[in-house]
Amino acid sequence: MFGIGGSVFFSTIRGKENTPENENEYFTVSIITALAVVLIFWIGFLRFDRQILSLFGANEELLQLAKRYLFPIKFVLPTYLLGQLLAAFLRNDGNPALATVLTGGVFNIFGDCFFVFVLNMGIQGAGLATAIGSVISLGIMATHFLSKKNTLKLVIVHNFGQKLRKIVAAGFSTFFVDVAKGIVTVLINNQIMKYSGAEALSVYGVIVNISTCAQGCAYSIGQAAQPIISINLGAEKWQRIKTILKYSLITAAVFSIFWSGITLLFPVPIIKIFMSATPEVINLAPKIFRLYCLSFLLLPLNVFSTYYFQSILKPKTAFTVSVCRGLVISGSMILILPVIGNDIGLWLAMPVTELLVAIIVIYYMRKYTKQLGQ
Repeated sequence: MFGIGGSVFFSTIRGKENTPENENEYFTVSIITALAVVLIFWIGFLRFDRQILSLFGANEELLQLAKRYLFPIKFVLPTYLLGQLLAAFLRNDGNPALATVLTGGVFNIFGDCFFVFVLNMGIQGAGLATAIGSVISLGIMATHFLSKKNTLKLVIVHNFGQKLRKIVAAGFSTFFVDVAKGIVTVLINNQIMKYSGAEALSVYGVIVNISTCAQGCAYSIGQAAQPIISINLGAEKWQRIKTILKYSLITAAVFSIFWSGITLLFPVPIIKIFMSATPEVINLAPKIFRLYCLSFLLLPLNVFSTYYFQSILKPKTAFTVSVCRGLVISGSMILILPVIGNDIGLWLAMPVTELLVAIIVIYYMRKYTKQLGQ
């Protein structure tokens, strides 16, 4: 929320000529607010870790394991938020390669193997690998402040509250997408158990992983396009924005074809990559994949659209799309369609959601793109 929201205004102001505003005021507001928020979460997590873990479903048997896993992580909790925040600003400050550095993630993977198995640390070793990986990622990104490319700096802020409201409004839709994802997962988990059973839930677990990859591709389009669109919006280079939009939509179409194609054509091989599947799971997988994964046809467009609307300073529309896709339409379809069509209705809930949201997205995208320069 603070990273995307603040960086949109950072680039928009940078693209303007003869403006009294300093783009680094938005960077400063984002940093100060993020630090205040993470401090509250950090204190709360250190004080109420047991209660939080219980809220997320840990019983007495799992609680001790969960606490051991989280013990190293709780000491570096701020690095997660600050890493996301800094990555957004690095993309807008001409250093996207550093924003996407993979070193921390790669260390996490190999650190898991080393700490858990070689040093025999068990689940706490996995937590340690995760914690160190996050610190490494933030540390590498922080080297941007030592480079000649860097223009980010803390400055005196005028009208702090007004700028914060603008940042939150611009970034809230991205924030809501991730929050709503958890709510929808809980809803659909319960509906699957009601209408289809545990075998179907295991298939859905695989689909969630594939969906995360597809959604990540859509994020990449939006995060790459946002700095370019924002700075050209400030510079009033309307044709450049339309060109970037065209390239973004073409890329989204490629991702749509790719993810839809592999999931519709190869459901059983995909299942076997993730698990030693029972015959029941193998029988269920093709039907579930070929219904649910139709949603991948429109998912990249709908996810990218929120970044586009944020970039052209249409936060209300970005929020509307996020809420409709993330909770209102998706939640309604998950609850209503199974009543009408049993398990088939359940698996069609997300394709229907993406279709209805795409109608809204296309309408507003055409409308606002035509208005550029008017």
